[in-house]
Amino acid sequence: MKIKPLGNRILAQKIEEEERRTAGGIVLPESAKSDKVVRAKVLALGTDESFEVKKGDEILVTSFAGTEIERGEEKLLLVQKKDVLAIIEA
Repeated sequence: MKIKPLGNRILAQKIEEEERRTAGGIVLPESAKSDKVVRAKVLALGTDESFEVKKGDEILVTSFAGTEIERGEEKLLLVQKKDVLAIIEA
């Protein structure tokens, strides 16, 4: 399945947080993980011509923004460009 975003939307692949453990080795449940922002990698840009991000960039988006799509085992996110908070630079 090929997905091409339209307008000012961005298709990104969610980057899952690593399993979190306490200092004593206890694995924290999903509910204890940060849910304020989501980290994702840009896969495709919509048809709008004014994007500040490019394909391959890692970005932070607001947690409840966009539409989550599952393609096989991949977790994808379709968000509007206004929901992108930052670009993560290495």
